Amino acid sequence: MSERPSIATAGALKASGHTYRTLREEIRANLLAKLASGEDPWPGIHGMSRTVLPQLERALIAGHDVVLLGERGQGKTRLLRTMVGLLDEWTPAVEGSELHEHPFDPITDATRRRVAEEGDDLPITWLHRDERYAEKLATPDTSVADLIGDVDPMRVAEGRRLGDPETIHFGLIPRSNRGIVAINELPDLAERIQVAMLNVMEERDIQIRGHVLRLPLDVLVMASANPEDYTNRGRIITPLKDRFGAEIRTHYPIELDDEIAVIEQEAELVGAVPPVILEILARFTRALRESPSVNQRSGVSARFAIAGAETVAAAARHRATVRGEPDAVARLVDLEAAVDVLGGKIEFESGEEGREWDVLAHLLRTATADAVRAHLRGIDLGPLVAALDGSRTVVTGEQVTARELLDGLPRLGDSDLYETIAERFEATNDGECASAIEVALEGLYLARRISKESDDGETIYG
Repeated sequence: MSERPSIATAGALKASGHTYRTLREEIRANLLAKLASGEDPWPGIHGMSRTVLPQLERALIAGHDVVLLGERGQGKTRLLRTMVGLLDEWTPAVEGSELHEHPFDPITDATRRRVAEEGDDLPITWLHRDERYAEKLATPDTSVADLIGDVDPMRVAEGRRLGDPETIHFGLIPRSNRGIVAINELPDLAERIQVAMLNVMEERDIQIRGHVLRLPLDVLVMASANPEDYTNRGRIITPLKDRFGAEIRTHYPIELDDEIAVIEQEAELVGAVPPVILEILARFTRALRESPSVNQRSGVSARFAIAGAETVAAAARHRATVRGEPDAVARLVDLEAAVDVLGGKIEFESGEEGREWDVLAHLLRTATADAVRAHLRGIDLGPLVAALDGSRTVVTGEQVTARELLDGLPRLGDSDLYETIAERFEATNDGECASAIEVALEGLYLARRISKESDDGETIYG
């Protein structure tokens, strides 16, 4: 963050050559400048560069209010918050103005009087871009006062007339003047509250308890909604939908690499999670989104995979602490245990009652098999299959350390298969090597070349 500008009066601001521009002009100019220079206007947004982002950019260049439609966990809120980067880092405002009025464009009678009386000595303050973004989660109990405003009884008690505009306490939208206001889950707003937004969005005036204030508000209204909310909990009323200049559909990441990038970016890991485990999690999440057994109308949020990565990392940290391992590295056995915790985040179709865990187990096996084929293609695992001849087994489990797993592997004579597997997964320590070998063993089991028995947190391959 750069230092706050030192200019403190309207006269000094005028002398500096500062020019006033509206919020939409500011966003348009900053967005076009970033696009022209090749700078990414949307850092941290993955998998939408060819679909959602061009649509949003066109809407912002046109100066439109926008509603984002999409299932849960598609990054709608993150996308809205990223828009802060399109605002000027610092912008001047009249000191003490409740509506952050620009000294060159006052909109309330009180501020106009101050500008006329104080002239160049009018004190100004500077707002950082973060202060110009407001977010509201729409809930059924949200009131008109919350969003638009209401008469302030304390100001009436001070002696002001009830019809005096200065008795009004402004709500979130007017107080976001010269900034962005984002309303999450817009359909959850009661219809009468949505009606109260109509004039704010189109005519830009404020109507409160019979008072009509002609305030040319300079505010960009953004909203998010789940399409299913139109029938499940509520809907966006038609006149309000009509006032949004753009309605943009979001989606889950299309490419596997983007899915993995989202997990890596968002997950807060307390232990190391090898890339292959993250890939299996991403493949598992994508398989759930395509399964006819899962209710796709509710979606499978990216938070599912993020929570999965955090859970397997926590399992690795738990094992390392209890068993005294030097490195906390997640393994496939941790992922299997994590699914038991994550299953409640998925909504299944009504006909799948009683089969939920079978569906999860099957899709996890499919995701694992796909990852094994992608990484171990071309490697002959025959020596390992031959070594597990019925008299020798490999034991792993939630509390089996990486060193215990590696020490329990059968000897393969002159074969360097274990080293080859470790190199393929770029393993550099015992934990990563054990994770790689465990994935290979699971791949052999899924290919029906060896057997597997699991009981009480312990898994035996043989």
